[in-house]
Amino acid sequence: MTSEKYVLVTGGAGYIGSHTVLELINAGYKVVVIDNLCNSSEEAIRRVGELTNSTIPFFPVDLRDKEGMDKVFSEYPIHSVIHFAGLKAVGESTKIPLEYYDANVSGTIVLLKTMAKHKTPVFVFSSSATVYGDATRFENMIPIPEECPTGPTSPYGHTKMIIEEILTDAAAADPNLKVGILRYFNPIGAHPSGRIGEDPRGIPNNLLPFVAQVAVGRRTKLQVFGNDYPGSPDGTPIRDYIHVVDLAKGHLAALAKLDSVEGENGEGFARPWNLGTGNGSTVFEVVRAFENATGVTIPLEVVGRRKGDVVNLTAKPNRANTELKWKAELTVEDACRDLWNWTTNNPWGYGQPEN
Repeated sequence: MTSEKYVLVTGGAGYIGSHTVLELINAGYKVVVIDNLCNSSEEAIRRVGELTNSTIPFFPVDLRDKEGMDKVFSEYPIHSVIHFAGLKAVGESTKIPLEYYDANVSGTIVLLKTMAKHKTPVFVFSSSATVYGDATRFENMIPIPEECPTGPTSPYGHTKMIIEEILTDAAAADPNLKVGILRYFNPIGAHPSGRIGEDPRGIPNNLLPFVAQVAVGRRTKLQVFGNDYPGSPDGTPIRDYIHVVDLAKGHLAALAKLDSVEGENGEGFARPWNLGTGNGSTVFEVVRAFENATGVTIPLEVVGRRKGDVVNLTAKPNRANTELKWKAELTVEDACRDLWNWTTNNPWGYGQPEN
C-alpha cells in the first residue's frame, strides 16, 4: 500500500466527476477513481490523465460489489471520498424506481460501511436541488436556502433525500465522520480545453446538451415544455445554471472545509450547502445565450408542460459563499462557449456516430 493520502472519486468517469478529478489533480490531490461505466466512458479518465500529465488509478467497480470496494480501500490509503456514482434521470426513476433505490441507496450504504472499516473520515456527497421539490409551494423560499423544507417529487429525488438522512445519522453516530452534502442546481458547460464534457447516452434529459445536439445536426429541433408559467419573464421555467468547472471547484472547497472542522458532543459533522449562482435564467434566455455564443440558430417548438416541472429553482448560495469561501465565477455565456467548443470537437461525445 502506498503511504500518501488519496481522494476516492466514485462515478469519476461521469460528467461532473471527471471535471472534479481534473481540478483535484491540478490542486495537488492524489486521486483514485471507481466507476461501473453504466452511463459514462473510461475515455473521460484517460483524457483527464492526458490534461494533467498523470496516470489515474481506475477501477471499473460497482458500489454494491463489497469485495471489489474492499480491494480498492485495501490498496490505497483513502482519506476522503467524493461520491458522485448513481443513477440520475428523474423521468427514468419513475419507471424503474427499485433500480434507483438499489443503485443509489444500497450502493451508498456499502460505501459507508467500507469507509468505516478502513477508517476513512471525510465524505462529500453529490446531492441535488431536487430534494427541495417545488419550493414555490412556500412563500419567500425563492431563491432557495438550505433551510427550505425538503419534499422531493420523484424516486430519484427521494434517493438523494434518503442518502442525506443516512449520512446525517451516520455522522451523529460516528465522532470521526465528517460529511459535506452539496446540493447542485443545474450544471452546464464543459472544460475550456474541449477535451472533456457532458456525453449523455441516448436523448439528453437536460436543456443545453440537447440544444448542442440540435446545433450539430444530431437532433432536428428543441422542444420547450411550456411557455405559460406565471412569474417567469417569458413564460418558460427559470433555473439556476452553474458552470461545471465552478461546481467542480466547490467540491475542493468542501474538502478543505471538512478537513478544518470537528464534530461536537461526541458526534461527527454533517452539513448541507447549495452550489448555485443565485441567478435564474429562463429556457429562452439560455437558448439565446447559446445562439449568441455560437452563431447558430436553434429551431424550437413550444409544447405542453412536462409533468413535475416547476416555475423557478434558483439557489441561495450564501452559506457556501461564506462557509466554504466558494463562489461561482463563470457565466451562462461562458458555459455556452465551452459547451460549443466541446461539442464541435466531439460531436459524438466520447464515442462514435450512432448507426
